[in-house]
Amino acid sequence: MRASDLAVPFPTITADTPVLAAARLLAGHNLPGLIVLDGDGRPVTVLPGTQVLRLVIPGYCRENPTLARMIDESSADVFLRGVEGRTVADLLPREHTAPPVVEPQATVLEVAAVMAQRRTPLVAVVDRGGPMIGGITLDALLDRMLGTA
Repeated sequence: MRASDLAVPFPTITADTPVLAAARLLAGHNLPGLIVLDGDGRPVTVLPGTQVLRLVIPGYCRENPTLARMIDESSADVFLRGVEGRTVADLLPREHTAPPVVEPQATVLEVAAVMAQRRTPLVAVVDRGGPMIGGITLDALLDRMLGTA
């Protein structure tokens, strides 16, 4: 089994993608994060879903989660309106590490090692520095390793 066998077409974003569009992709595809591509389709970084949440949730709630209890559920969607006009670029650190990437011929164990080493639930499959050809989630990898897929 090779990475190319596990890789699937994967929803991706660029730094110019609106934050709300990124949040919709995360939710709509039940993903732990998104792979950010440059203009040539090459992976730049992985944007964890938790980073999207950081932008949506008010700072005082992040600092003290018990304050979030004071806000009723029907008012919570107001916070999403606060990200209108913001892009993924607003979520990315100024300096980010190289994205987790494997080549199509990488073995399942190699993919697992990259995920473990980089502490990421996503890897991009890229053939020799070219554009991304697919992505692999931790869920898909574990399904394959455990024989549940």
